[in-house]
Amino acid sequence: MKKASASETPVRESLSLRDKKHIWHPLTQHKLNPDMLGIIRAKGALLYDEDGKEYIDGIASWYTSAYGHCNTYITDRVYAQMQQLDQVVFSGFTHGPAVKLSEALIKLLPENQEKLFFSDNGSTATEIGIKMALQFHFNQGRKRKTLLAFEEGFHGDTFGAMSVSGLSVYNGPFEDFFIDVERIAVPTDENIDEVLAQLEERLQQNDMAGFIYEPLVQGAAAMKMHKAENLERVLKLLKKHGVLCIADEVMTGFGKTGKAFASDHMTVKPDIICMSKALTAGLLPMAVTSCTQEVYDAFYSDDLAKGLFHGHTYTANPLACTAALAGLELLQSLEIQDSIKRIIASHQGFDLKIKDHPKVARTRQCGIIYALDLNLQMERYGNLRDQIFRHFMNNGVFLRPLGSTVYISAPYVITDPQLQKIYATIEDLLNSI
Repeated sequence: MKKASASETPVRESLSLRDKKHIWHPLTQHKLNPDMLGIIRAKGALLYDEDGKEYIDGIASWYTSAYGHCNTYITDRVYAQMQQLDQVVFSGFTHGPAVKLSEALIKLLPENQEKLFFSDNGSTATEIGIKMALQFHFNQGRKRKTLLAFEEGFHGDTFGAMSVSGLSVYNGPFEDFFIDVERIAVPTDENIDEVLAQLEERLQQNDMAGFIYEPLVQGAAAMKMHKAENLERVLKLLKKHGVLCIADEVMTGFGKTGKAFASDHMTVKPDIICMSKALTAGLLPMAVTSCTQEVYDAFYSDDLAKGLFHGHTYTANPLACTAALAGLELLQSLEIQDSIKRIIASHQGFDLKIKDHPKVARTRQCGIIYALDLNLQMERYGNLRDQIFRHFMNNGVFLRPLGSTVYISAPYVITDPQLQKIYATIEDLLNSI
C-alpha cells in the first residue's frame, strides 16, 4: 500500500457527503433531495455550517430552542447534573430533577392539572394522552372507543397520533390500521353554530372517548389559527357530554402564544395536556403528558390491569429534567417575558408593512408565531417550495415554508437586527416571485 508523503494533505469529505452513506432523514425523499447541510455549531439564534456561513434560525429548530442555542444558563446546569446522576430507571425509582420539575411545571400549568406522565417526544406525549382517554372510560366499564379530532390536525407519527392526524400526506400507507377517529371542522365565526349543532347530535350516541386538538394554532396545517372563544364553546359542549379534552401543546406550549400555554387563553381547561419541543429548551429529548386528578383516579385501583402500562427507557431522564427546569426558570424571567413582548410587537409592525403586498394572500399572528400565505398556487413539497427555501438559506435565514405558507417562530433571544433581516429576506422574496 502506498503511503501518503509528508507533503500530501488528506482530502476531508464534507459532512454532507459522509451523511449520504448511511443516514435516512425524516420527512425526506432522498432521491429528490439528496444533500443535507452540515451544521457544526450554534449559538443564540444562529446556526453555523461547516464552511463558516451563519443562518438565523427563524423557527427555533422546529420550535424547540426557545431560549437560544447553547444557552449557558441551561448547559451549565445540565453539566453539573451529569456529574451526579446521568440516568436511572424511572419505574420503582425517582430522583431530584424529576421531582423539582414536577413541582415547577404544576405551578405553571392550568390549575386543573395534577399529575404528570413522562415520556420522550411529542408523538409519544399525544399517544399517551390518547391512551389515557380510551382507558379512562374502559376502566369504568364504558364502551367509548371513538376519538374526535380537527380536520387538518397533526399530532405525531406513532400509530395513535397518526390516527387522529388529518394530513394524509403523512399517513397514506397506514390508514387501514388506524383507531376509530371522526373529524370536525375547525370552528370559525362563520361555522361555529353549525359545528356545535352537528356535534350535539353526534354526541347523543355516547361513544366518544376524547377530543384531541391543537389549541389556537394548527402547526403542520401551515400555521392555521382559530379564535379562543370559538374553541372554548366546543370544549364546553364536549365536557358536558363527558368527553375528555386533550390539548396538544407540543408546539404551542411554553410561551409561543404570549401565555405559558395556549390553553391559558380560555377559561375551559383541558383534561389532558401534551408537551414536548420547548419543554427542554431544545437541548435533550423529553415529553410530558399531564392530566387532572379525575383522570388519574380512574387508573388508581387494586386491580393491576387498570394501571397505565406505558413506559420508555429514558423516561424522566435526569439530564432532560434539569434542562427543562432551567428552561422554565428562563421562561418566567423578566428578560424572556420582555423579549416575547418585543417579538410580538415587532411582528405586528412587519404585518402592517407587508399584509397588503400583492404577493401576500393573507397574514396571521398568535404570540410570537407569525405566518403569511403567498398569493401562489403550489404544492406542499414541490419545486417552487424548494426554490423559496433556497432563497432564504442563500440569504442566511433558516425558514422552512409549509407549501405556500412562510412562518416565523424564532427563539425568544433573537435580536432586533436579526428579526429585521428575516423580514427583509421575506420582502425580497415577495418582490422577486
